[in-house]
Order: sequence, then structure tokens, then C-alpha cells
Amino acid sequence: MCRILSMSADVFALIPPFEKGGRGGISLRAPKKIPLCPPFSKGDVFTLRFFAWMLIAIIIGIPQTHAGEARPAWQQEWEKIVQGAKAEGQVTVYVHSTYVPVLSSGAFEKAFPGVKLTIVSGVENDLERRAGKNLADVFMVGVLRSYDFMEAKYLEPIKPVLLLPEVVDESKWWQGKHFYSDPEKKFLFRYVASAQHGQISYNTQAIRPKEFSSFWDFLQAKWKGKLLVRDIRLPGTGGSAIRLFYYHPEMGPEFVRKLFAEMDITLFRDRRQGLDWLATGKFPICFWCEDIDKANALGLPVNTFGRMKEGAGLSAGQATLTYVNQAPHPNAAKLFINWFLSRDGQLNFQKALGKADEGSPDSLRIDINKDDVDPKSRRIDGVKYLDTDQWLAMKPVLKVVEDALAQAGKK
Repeated sequence: MCRILSMSADVFALIPPFEKGGRGGISLRAPKKIPLCPPFSKGDVFTLRFFAWMLIAIIIGIPQTHAGEARPAWQQEWEKIVQGAKAEGQVTVYVHSTYVPVLSSGAFEKAFPGVKLTIVSGVENDLERRAGKNLADVFMVGVLRSYDFMEAKYLEPIKPVLLLPEVVDESKWWQGKHFYSDPEKKFLFRYVASAQHGQISYNTQAIRPKEFSSFWDFLQAKWKGKLLVRDIRLPGTGGSAIRLFYYHPEMGPEFVRKLFAEMDITLFRDRRQGLDWLATGKFPICFWCEDIDKANALGLPVNTFGRMKEGAGLSAGQATLTYVNQAPHPNAAKLFINWFLSRDGQLNFQKALGKADEGSPDSLRIDINKDDVDPKSRRIDGVKYLDTDQWLAMKPVLKVVEDALAQAGKK
């Protein structure tokens, strides 16, 4: 055995002992043979000891990975969720029609093969509950509808479901926090805050937009009888804008009352009629007309006013995410929620809506590219924003509207 171990030790020729002399006190010499078993000379012993200590230092310095080493708790839980979701085979998401392109992009199924994403565009799940059925795993609808579901006790807290570190880490989100639209801050997770400038549009042949720097400019006497206003009492465009007017400290209920009671407004309910009246010049200004950007791109003389000095609102649109209780696919629901709120999920959200429309809403994640966000919807540092999509109900706003219309003799 010693003969086998007494191999050539040429590799040790550059470690002590060195010969004296030469430049710097050390000179190269021919490599020597060092036996790896007795008998040893004093020089051999010194050399082998030196090598042994060097080897120990190298071994200690190398990070050791043990097969049985415990993984982080979140990772263990995540692996269980992924496996459970694959066993369940699908997740059913009820979504507002606006966001269907996001879920139909195929990004989720690509990330998690074997888990089918079933999309239901509608909010009829309350009827299913009354019939004793539980079909939905996740709701993705607006804040008011989501609040109704919470009040009906259809929801589980979503906060404990958040698991991925990149989702839980609040430094990745605007203002360094998660946003919730319910008072307890645990049921209605909000993932969008788009700038809202009031949604007031004008006929470019009749109006010079530079004349307007404040929302109060629209209530000047010269515009009396010339304002077209969508009937805000019906669901649709303008809800976030009128909440901006009502809750803003520089406008408030008095602004809403004066608009509906004193400006001799003309109400419309058909969105096509509203756009037609604005484009033909029948009315120079419209509150909450729809499809202005599309009409402008087609060459019609319409455009939207920009930001006023009072600042802007922040709108979530339909971007409220909730976790349904008694979900038929609980693991798949948790998988979807974490993926959707992840960096990849929110990038896909913005990109899919950017392709489907003029531009995407602005995700509350701040660690993702914003190129797909509609420039008018982007949050800008230094601008005063009022959040208009908290759980606050529209009831006090609509009460002022109803009383003002009654005062003006309008229905």
C-alpha cells in the first residue's frame, strides 16, 4: 500500500521548504519526490503538514449542502400548493369582461402545465351560492361588487394566501405597501392604481383646452346649458371621477351639487349618442363620454382634458382580487393568486391589456416595466393623488346627485 501511496509529489514543488538564495531570498529548484507514507524526513514532514493545513482550510471554506438540509418554510408550502393544484387540475376565475384578455393569454398555463384556467366572464356567483353551488375559486371584479361579496360572506381573507417572497415583499409595491379596498385590509386586494383626470372630454373645434386649469372652470356661467353629462346613477364610466369631485377637499359635495343643479346639464344614457353629440359639436364639453381615444384616432374632432391643478384621482378599475371561501380548487386558487401578483403575472397583465386596448392600467408593482401602460394612466411622482377606490360607497355621492337633479327639475 505504501508503495502505491509513494507517488510523485511534483505538485508540491512550489510549497515549502524553499531553498535559500536567489532573487527575493527564494530560488526555484527541481521538484522532489515526497513519500506519502513513512519513513519521512524532517523536510517531508513539514511539507505534508503544510499541505494538510491548506487542504483543511479549503474544505472549511467550501459551503456544504446536505441533502437533508431544511428548505425555507415558504418554499416547502409552495411545493405542496403546486402539487395540490396539479392534482385538482384546474382553477375557475370569475372576471370582469375588461380583463378577459389577460387570462386568455395562456401565460398561466405555460407557467403551470397541467392546471387548466377556466374563465367565467360575469358576476353571477351570488346566484349560484343561493342555489347551493360553489363553482368559483377567485373573483376579479370591481371594488363595489367585491365589497358586496365580502358583505355576503363569500370571501376568505386573501392576505394569508400571499406566499411568494416577491409578492409578500411590500417594497416591490407603490409607496412600500400592499393596497386593500376593505376597511380590515385583508379581503379585497387591489393591484392597480391608474391616474384619473376626471374623464372630461371636448370638441376640438369648439374648445381651447388651455382655458381650463381647474375643475371649477367648467362651472363658469358661460358653460351653462352647454355641458353633456352621462347619467352617473347608472353603472358605467364616471364613478371614479365623481368620487374624485365629491371627496376632494378643494371641491367636495358643493361641486357635485352645483354641476347637477345649476349648470342646466343635458343627461345621456346611450354612450354612442353621447359621443355623437360631442363629435358633431352639439355640445362642446362632455362629462364621462366613452371611447374618446378611439374616436380621436379615427380623426373625429374630440379629445380629453389633461390634469387640472387640483391633481388627480387614482382608480382601480376592475382590479380587485379576492379569494372565494369554499373554493372547489383551493390549492389552484392559491397558485393563481400568487402567480398573478408576481412580477411575471403583473407584467403579463399590463402587456395583455396593452395589446387589447390603447394601453394598460398602471399596476401597483413598481419593479416592472411600464411601457405598456397608457401614458394618461401612469402615476407621476410629485402629483397630488386622491384614492377614489376605497370601500367608500357611492350612496352619499348619489344622494347629492339625486337632490341636485330634483332641484333642477330633472329626472
